[in-house]
Amino acid sequence: MSPIEPVRPIRRTEDIAAQAFWDGLRRSTQARIGLGRTGDALSTAEVLEFRAAHAAARDAVHSPLDIAALAAEVRGLGIGEPVHVRSRASDRSEYLRRPDLGRLPETDDPAVPHSGADVGFVLADGLSSKALADHGVPMLAALLAAFEGRYTLAPPVIATQARVALGDHIGAALDVRTVLVLIGERPGLSVADSLGIYLTHCPRPGRFDSERNCISNIHPPEGLSYARAAQVVAGLVDGARRLGRSGVELKDTSADRALADAGAISVEAPRLVAGTERDHAKH
Repeated sequence: MSPIEPVRPIRRTEDIAAQAFWDGLRRSTQARIGLGRTGDALSTAEVLEFRAAHAAARDAVHSPLDIAALAAEVRGLGIGEPVHVRSRASDRSEYLRRPDLGRLPETDDPAVPHSGADVGFVLADGLSSKALADHGVPMLAALLAAFEGRYTLAPPVIATQARVALGDHIGAALDVRTVLVLIGERPGLSVADSLGIYLTHCPRPGRFDSERNCISNIHPPEGLSYARAAQVVAGLVDGARRLGRSGVELKDTSADRALADAGAISVEAPRLVAGTERDHAKH
């Protein structure tokens, strides 16, 4: 007796066309689009993928940063001995419940060396220690290459249980002209390891969100590349030094310069202003 062939569902032409349409769009985005369904519910495959993405996001938020491993990698870049600073949040639970404590150093006078340098770097775990572990060091290396030795640099600072505004206290203690906070962004259901960079010129406690600029969504190969992010940051640092401030009045014109260098004709248009911590309410 011959084996019974499995019954296969007949796929309609329009179903095949719809699948091809969504498959094409998915090549351009990591967003959860065109989800399949069975009756009135999501298909089992989609439910399992959602649970896996949710678990990855939770892990990114709650996993502690390996400070020793990160410090060893940062040390290898040759810009000084990394210093570790903690926020006033005593643990991850308090950090998540009390964002205000994550913006304050553990002590009123952070134990960092007074440098008087042009630029200081703060590598902060933020809401995704995975993002900092995966992208912090290569992003920092790309920034060093983009600066091309034009600036003096303060010893790097690793900050834990940190929110963006903690960089104001650290930058002031370092006495740097500009502070760059490389911080893990709030993970979503598409990306759990996205890094952001916040730039504040003349940092000091009490700076408003509108006084800083943000480059977000750094997580190659799908997100912004290290080289492109470094190009934008370098342009913003140069602009902040000329303007004397950062924030809403400081624009990213790197795309305009690239067009000019390529000999293209550019049309004057409103430029997007890099976001603020409030815009990204993830820190």
